[in-house]
Amino acid sequence: MSGWVAVAGLGPGDEALVTDEVRAAIAGATDIVGYIPYVARIAPRDGLTLHPTDNRVELDRANHALDMAAEGRRVTVVSSGDPGVFAMASALFEALEGRPDPDAFDIRILPGITAMLAAAARLGAPLGHDFCAINLSDNLKPWALIEKRLRLAAEAGFAMAFYNPRSRSRPHSFARVLEILREGCGDETLISFARAVTTAEEALVTVTLAEATPDMADMRTMVIVGNADTRRVGRWVYTPRRVG
Repeated sequence: MSGWVAVAGLGPGDEALVTDEVRAAIAGATDIVGYIPYVARIAPRDGLTLHPTDNRVELDRANHALDMAAEGRRVTVVSSGDPGVFAMASALFEALEGRPDPDAFDIRILPGITAMLAAAARLGAPLGHDFCAINLSDNLKPWALIEKRLRLAAEAGFAMAFYNPRSRSRPHSFARVLEILREGCGDETLISFARAVTTAEEALVTVTLAEATPDMADMRTMVIVGNADTRRVGRWVYTPRRVG
């Protein structure tokens, strides 16, 4: 087959943070596939077909991209942030597992700046030592597993970055997250809320866990929790490189 699939990260929002590699994949594509607001970031042009879809049909979207590539089309699947971080790269390979000859496909995963790193940069260096990233959505995993991972991460002393912290369908779950963090990390641990980073709506707030409330987070917010060593320096937040 002469077609290809590129899974591309559009970054956190600012067009200046889209890589040249991703821009080239978009420019060379015959088809753009992705979640509605991400496809909306792509300028229409002659010879390009846009395929916007809902946010809960990732596997269908991936199969559609592979089908079009098999027909010889050049397909770019767009994600926000980095496509390998809670995004479309994993869905594409899940779809590829069901194909008889996976190696027949020309697939490229093009990295982008994920919201976690953009938020950390805006705040200072809260992920300056060991950290973990946890998706707080229970759409694809049980809530009990999320609670287990939160407790173990707190026990291990990781800084933590949370994706999808609080949605309209589960408005009360983030309150439980804060309870677990206070128990495992202590009330004075710093927690930062970085909303809509790199966009005109950007808002940054850092408080202690004792001061944090569930309504500080929504689905456009990246939440970063420090460890016992994380501290403020002026308006910045950072986690030292040394431990002990």
